[in-house]
Amino acid sequence: MTIADIAFFAFAFTVVAAALFVVVSRNPVHSVLWLILAFLSSASMFVLLGAEFVAMLLVIVYVGAVAVLFLFVVMMLDVDFAALSAEMAKYVPLAALIGVILLMQLALVFGAWATADGVAVLDSPQATPEGTHNTAALGMVLYDQYFLLFQLAGLILLVAMIGAIVLTLRHREGIKRQDVLAQMYRDPAKSMELKDVKPGQGL
Repeated sequence: MTIADIAFFAFAFTVVAAALFVVVSRNPVHSVLWLILAFLSSASMFVLLGAEFVAMLLVIVYVGAVAVLFLFVVMMLDVDFAALSAEMAKYVPLAALIGVILLMQLALVFGAWATADGVAVLDSPQATPEGTHNTAALGMVLYDQYFLLFQLAGLILLVAMIGAIVLTLRHREGIKRQDVLAQMYRDPAKSMELKDVKPGQGL
């Protein structure tokens, strides 16, 4: 067993342990910190596998944006987590049942796992036998073979974002909102008034 293998299993154990602490931690801030550790360990595993581009995406997008956003939201919201935990306690049996079902499904998938004919397992970190870099190979597959599906996924995310904005938008009284058209069509001559202020006197 080489040093790379030992490092891979160490990072894999760290990912599993961090994911477990994300679920069992009582403090939500600690859960987010364990989640960041899981992301960093996963990125390290991708580096060992030769997928540097995916590793950097995981660090930049998930650790640098999503996890930090989770941390800020959890720290800024004044949530009574004791009452929330008390409400969640009555759903523990249902959650345990769902967890058992998911474990059974994973066991069935693992038992029926079979490699398709003609699939070559590469020992080198290269993405293709021809020596194409994994980033270039990923781009060729994503923007060539699955281009329409990639665009469709982006469209679905756009619709979901617009739907979330529409559902959470509330027109309440007494709130001053920005009127873009009124700002665009305003008369500069009437929008500013010059005052001749004499020394020693105010407006």
